[in-house]
Amino acid sequence: MNLLEIVQRGWDAVGRGDFDALIEDYVEDMIFIMPGQADILEGRQAFRQALNGFGEVLPPKFEITCIRHLKGEREVVSIVEWRSAKVAGSQLSVLFKFKEDKISEERWFVDTVQWKSAF
Repeated sequence: MNLLEIVQRGWDAVGRGDFDALIEDYVEDMIFIMPGQADILEGRQAFRQALNGFGEVLPPKFEITCIRHLKGEREVVSIVEWRSAKVAGSQLSVLFKFKEDKISEERWFVDTVQWKSAF
């Protein structure tokens, strides 16, 4: 399976709320970084635990309207178009770095001022 398919499979799992399926494509010692957070999540199980509160960290009426992917040699960037109750439309980017065919790092790039105003 190519890297783009792995990333898209992850977004599909998120859309279904199937976080157990999602984490299968991550290495055990993966890291997750999101702007504005004081901590970096380290390890697949810590990431899975954080996903239990996923809906609580999203703005009200959050909706992804489009996802495009850009592929590098060992990385994929997802450009995510979204909207919410207070934001008519915006974009964020998510970088996925790979070790072989598993994700080793997920890093979100978000306009943190706009994100906070969406709540």
